[in-house]
Amino acid sequence: MAKQSKSKKAQEEVSYQFDAIIIGTGPGGEGTAMNLAKSKKRVAVIEKQESVGGGCTHWGTIPSKALRHSVSRLIEYNRNPLFNTQESRNKLTFPDILSHAGNVISKQVNLRTSFYDRNRISLYHGEASFVDQHTIQIKKPDGSIELLTAETIVIATGSRPYHPPQIDFDHSRVYDSDTILKLKHDPRHIIIYGAGVIGCEYGSIFRGLGSKVDLINTRDRLLAFMDAEISDALSYHFWNSGIVIRHNEDFDKIETRDDCVIVHMQSGKKMQADCILFANGRTGNTDTLNLQSVGLVADGRGLLKVNESHQTEINNIYAVGDVIGYPSLASAAFDQGRIAADAIVDGHCSAKLVSDLPVGIYTIPEISSVGKNEQELTMAKIPYEVGRAQFKHLARAQIAGTEVGSLKILFHIETKEILGIHCFGERATEIIHIGQAIMEQKNGGNNINYFVNTTFNYPTMAEAYRVAALNGLNRLIK
Repeated sequence: MAKQSKSKKAQEEVSYQFDAIIIGTGPGGEGTAMNLAKSKKRVAVIEKQESVGGGCTHWGTIPSKALRHSVSRLIEYNRNPLFNTQESRNKLTFPDILSHAGNVISKQVNLRTSFYDRNRISLYHGEASFVDQHTIQIKKPDGSIELLTAETIVIATGSRPYHPPQIDFDHSRVYDSDTILKLKHDPRHIIIYGAGVIGCEYGSIFRGLGSKVDLINTRDRLLAFMDAEISDALSYHFWNSGIVIRHNEDFDKIETRDDCVIVHMQSGKKMQADCILFANGRTGNTDTLNLQSVGLVADGRGLLKVNESHQTEINNIYAVGDVIGYPSLASAAFDQGRIAADAIVDGHCSAKLVSDLPVGIYTIPEISSVGKNEQELTMAKIPYEVGRAQFKHLARAQIAGTEVGSLKILFHIETKEILGIHCFGERATEIIHIGQAIMEQKNGGNNINYFVNTTFNYPTMAEAYRVAALNGLNRLIK
């Protein structure tokens, strides 16, 4: 895939300031930088923002999950008769919970900055762009220019929310998933356009704060890539909580006024709310990199194509994280950085991402899954059975007051191999890892009987695995 631009002998004669330059300090950039540093490479990292962490720390994963946690605890508090009554319910506003998210972001920035210091990685702040395939120009905040050279360049610039040109994102009532963190008022009614992961998570957050929520979905069901039963459970929970979901809708125009926004749908419907969160698609951050100077071309969404070692078409340039598209997960980006670093050090890399990546969606309640879903197994004509455990039957869930949800295990009828695990409920993103660990076992270790023959602490949410395993095995024809 890579194009050789210089002979090996010519490269050996060139002296570079660094062995590698990483553009971006999100999970992918950090994973690459740390692994290269531990391999005794001279590493420089360039960050456009004044603090490290990238979009993950400042606008995406960390703040949204911190917001979600605050709202989830508020809901638990208000539902617990020990702490509250129907006459007196505690209330928080969006600006209230933003302060907690800000504290978490500060702690993450301090921690991640210390990683670069400890590993003697040179950190530069400014906007990076290519001069040639070994030279990066940094435009610093004061306007000055500095050039850095390295044998290898790694692009880890992440992505940003997609902005359709016909929408006025400068209007005070129009937000994307980055700018929503600057919301200063507490909306009574919000329209969320886009019912993907981000839209569903923020729908949970705003509904938990008491806002009216219209969730506009451009598809026929929520989170269509998830197991249908699990996504249906989320849809029902949203409906039951008061979120209005509008499927198979596309906007025609968004009218902005001083006191509201009005969304005109192609179907002829109109919706009015205090503000709108547009959360439909993302774009790779490659437009300012001057890629044409090195012969790289991003696709229509600003994404770069890479091979299994995360090497682009130019042999000394790699790319990791959201800038290469799927799976666009912070968890995967760290591993992509590790894989790229190994390839840079050794010239090749046999390591790959795990075949079954866990997916965590931080709605209220959470959703998480790993492996195949029922629709995929049915289409492939793989004989499977289902084992289920309802959280409402678990002592730990009853104690914690988190009885909404269930765990579902899909396993092969003949071999008893676990094929997929799907969880809906509080702490689902933690619970899923137990099953993931067993699924990764080789030589017969991946077997649903593990959960029957293993003693779990009691009472715990992990007990759901034993309950689901017994439930599934009892369905088999004797």
